[in-house]
Amino acid sequence: MTEETNTNQMDANTSDNEYRMFRLKKIETLKAAGVAVYPDRYPDAISCGEAVELEEGAEGVRCAGRIVSMRKMGKLMFLHLQDITGKIQIALRKGGISDESFDLAKDVLDIGDFIGLEGRMFITRTGELTIDAGEYVFLSKSLRPLPEKWHGLTDTETIFRRRYLDLIMSDHARKKFLARSALIQTIRDILLQNSFVEVETPVLQCKPSGALARPFKTYHEALNMDVYLRIAPETWLKRLIVGGYTRVFEFARCFRNEGISADHLQDFTMLEYYVAYWNYDDNMRFTETLFQNVMMKVIGTTTVMFENREIDFSGHWPRVTFRDVVKGDTGIDLDMFPTVDVLRDEIARRGIQLDIARDELNKLGRGNLIDLLYKRISRPKMIQPQFLIGHPMDVSPLARSNDNDSSIVDRFQLVAGGVELVNAYSELADPVDQRKRFEEQARLRAAGDAEAMAYDEDFVLALEHGMPPTSGWGMGIDRFMKFLFNEENIKNCVLFPLMRPEDSVKTSIKKEDHNC
Repeated sequence: MTEETNTNQMDANTSDNEYRMFRLKKIETLKAAGVAVYPDRYPDAISCGEAVELEEGAEGVRCAGRIVSMRKMGKLMFLHLQDITGKIQIALRKGGISDESFDLAKDVLDIGDFIGLEGRMFITRTGELTIDAGEYVFLSKSLRPLPEKWHGLTDTETIFRRRYLDLIMSDHARKKFLARSALIQTIRDILLQNSFVEVETPVLQCKPSGALARPFKTYHEALNMDVYLRIAPETWLKRLIVGGYTRVFEFARCFRNEGISADHLQDFTMLEYYVAYWNYDDNMRFTETLFQNVMMKVIGTTTVMFENREIDFSGHWPRVTFRDVVKGDTGIDLDMFPTVDVLRDEIARRGIQLDIARDELNKLGRGNLIDLLYKRISRPKMIQPQFLIGHPMDVSPLARSNDNDSSIVDRFQLVAGGVELVNAYSELADPVDQRKRFEEQARLRAAGDAEAMAYDEDFVLALEHGMPPTSGWGMGIDRFMKFLFNEENIKNCVLFPLMRPEDSVKTSIKKEDHNC
């Protein structure tokens, strides 16, 4: 941001509170001049992004935005107004507006204020398209300074806590979050064009089903019972397939009470869809087309840079089996270790480190142990887009058994850059089989596996009324954004990530200082 250059300029040592008091005095000046400092509306204004697309000579251009730079040169002021769509230069000059209005603007306008104006488009001697204002209206007074232009907003925690400042200061942030909206809308449009129906399913649930995850628990006062925030919309969307929907999807806010990392959020946005009469092979073909179309629409290419690697999503993606990938990376043939105890012993014998406490490792069932082994050892090595198939049944309690090998399921994951982008199944429609798998998950849960799936009798009841052959699909929108924009931390892909309250952080720091 360009520094303000009025005669009452504050210096670099001015505190935020002094700055605030300085601007509060300007509000009194505005009020004394009869100006409404916080008016209720300014209708019919175009965006700054629309303004920069206009031709020179256009008349009656009405625009509004935040002042992000200001130069005062005698009888002329140049400002830049900005909103989420872009930035446009404004000229305020004596002769263009009244002397009284100009003098007031020169005295009271600050970087960060909002104004509206109407004028004519022209091009300056430096070649910049500009609105020559014939009038301006004060719309809102900013009481606090914006981060300094050349250093900007660099503190990561401040960026996460005060995303509004990040959006003001960073062109990258503005483009990224507009792209997120475009990503969701593009996917929605493609699904709707393919006869999908968008729905909403419950966030508060009696059973945290649909995935292997630790849930958030809360209490429903009116019903006097514990409830859970959903970990996935899966079982509800499949109930709709039972009810007669043939293609259904939801952008679902999901919650998982799990560890914090640069790759995981506890509350995140999941897209899930289900298609009657498809299997997972049909779904893989659709996924290729969906990804390639979405990427071309949103970022203009099917090639991205992620963690210093070029990843190409064009063409057809190879299919690799879970067993072959793990065996190739660890030397362990999963088929040779049918129980959790022998598998755990083999992992230990080979000296494979899974970065988990021993007591926690001992609580894992075979499915979660296999999943952990794959995620720690194999997945980071899977760089170019590929479909991982042939998952052991232990890791997929809701997927359909493979017709040729009942120990594996008809499931695929799209993996690229060492990241799982999509998880999809041929869904289990057999209620007897589903009940047995829920019973096994319940046994594991009772033995201490907190991520084992809860028994969901109501869902089994739905399946007993009959569900057609179905394939389902899920993708984390935040994780896909992290991938597309090569972000180091997934918190950079959501507008307002959950953070500890600042007071508690300061208290913690004080305690640590005291202990030292």
